[in-house]
Amino acid sequence: MRPSGACPPEQGRLTHFTTMFSYLANPQRFEKFARIAIPACGGLALVLILAGLWFGLFASPVDRYQGDTIRIMYVHVPAAWLGLALYFAMGGASFIFFIWRHNLADVAAESIAPIGAVFAGLCLITGSLWGKTTWGTWWVWDARLTSMLIQFLLFLGYIALRAAIEDERLAARSAAILAMVGLVNLPIVRFSVEWWDGILHQGATVFRADGPAIHGSQLLPLALMAVGFTFLAGWMVLYRMRSAIMARKAANLQRIREARA
Repeated sequence: MRPSGACPPEQGRLTHFTTMFSYLANPQRFEKFARIAIPACGGLALVLILAGLWFGLFASPVDRYQGDTIRIMYVHVPAAWLGLALYFAMGGASFIFFIWRHNLADVAAESIAPIGAVFAGLCLITGSLWGKTTWGTWWVWDARLTSMLIQFLLFLGYIALRAAIEDERLAARSAAILAMVGLVNLPIVRFSVEWWDGILHQGATVFRADGPAIHGSQLLPLALMAVGFTFLAGWMVLYRMRSAIMARKAANLQRIREARA
């Protein structure tokens, strides 16, 4: 039994995130954090992706059935993972901004959107290339493909909605609502194969109760690329966030000068 007054695990994690945004909301603290995190993420991404490409292109064997086209997996799967993970992060940041008005959370959501769209788009493009060689067609209205396309369109919708509304505050709140509603699509993408008995996409092969159903020679480059892509996304998000904060600060200073003139 949970001790009296203790927070549920979900509430505890949410409190942790809000505390983090509150701490980093100070421009000096965020700048200090970003100054270390940006080059660190960039360096780790470069090393891991280069290692993943080497193992994926030269050290992993040719697949018995798919030949060299199996190597598309080393880009397609990490891109799919980032497309979902970044939307989850965007939706979570939007929720924090909508409830607690943390400006840093809004900056994070706005910065994540175009990067998430790139990874989701890369997932669709590499998936089409892989599908053409494996299934003989560029596209089918499979549950996984369709739900991932919706995920990509949700990113674009978020970007378009913010750009369409001139009032910055209203644009941020409207886009936050869209991002939160779009979170419903994440479990659909994740479990679409199991729910609709997809015959084109296979079920989980890495995160399984009985262990990965993939050979170690393929699992290693896949893991390197997935972690490398994650650090690459972190590098891009933090870089965009720092640039956005500087742009907002410059805009505020300009408004103050115009008011005094």
